[in-house]
Amino acid sequence: MAGPQRETSEPKNPPENPPVAGLLLAAGGGRRLGGRPKALLSHRGRPLVEYAVRTLREGGCSTVHVVLGAASDEVRRRAELPGCVLVDNPGWADGMGSSLRAGLDSLAATDAQAALVLLVDQPGIGPAAVARVLAAHRSPDSLASASYEGRRGHPVLFGARRWVDISADAVGDRGARAYLKAHENDIVLVECGDVAEPYDIDTVDDLSHLE
Repeated sequence: MAGPQRETSEPKNPPENPPVAGLLLAAGGGRRLGGRPKALLSHRGRPLVEYAVRTLREGGCSTVHVVLGAASDEVRRRAELPGCVLVDNPGWADGMGSSLRAGLDSLAATDAQAALVLLVDQPGIGPAAVARVLAAHRSPDSLASASYEGRRGHPVLFGARRWVDISADAVGDRGARAYLKAHENDIVLVECGDVAEPYDIDTVDDLSHLE
């Protein structure tokens, strides 16, 4: 199987050596949505992937890597993602773990000291939550997560020294769940329940959250 492919979409004065890069996981095929790729769901008149990228940027991530999978060619045609690094994940159907690995592999080729990970199907998480978790970055060993009434959620921040181990544990749909459970005592929890809602767009009923 071919590995992840990486390209930059129309960079405009990209920042050099960003300490924290945004990593948007946007490869899902929307199986429970009748096969509608989540990146292309309409929100506020534009593809959902654009809204998520804007959330990361307004929250403080000047560099954003976007992992694409389902309908990646159509996402490129329809979504305006200037300055983003677009990463193809040929194994996207294997689950979120493969997309997380592809994104961290892409970031490993940069000087980023940490990755701020956001899921494309959580539009209730806005720039305020991103900014709060971003502020928890202290070093390449940082590990932080948004929490909602004490329950861990997204976004999540991974220091660069943790990426290799996180990738090794990222299989199937678990993403970083196994790694986070094993390192629970290291996680800095950042309460975001007053500024964000961590719902997912997984089913047809969930589409009511989109505008």
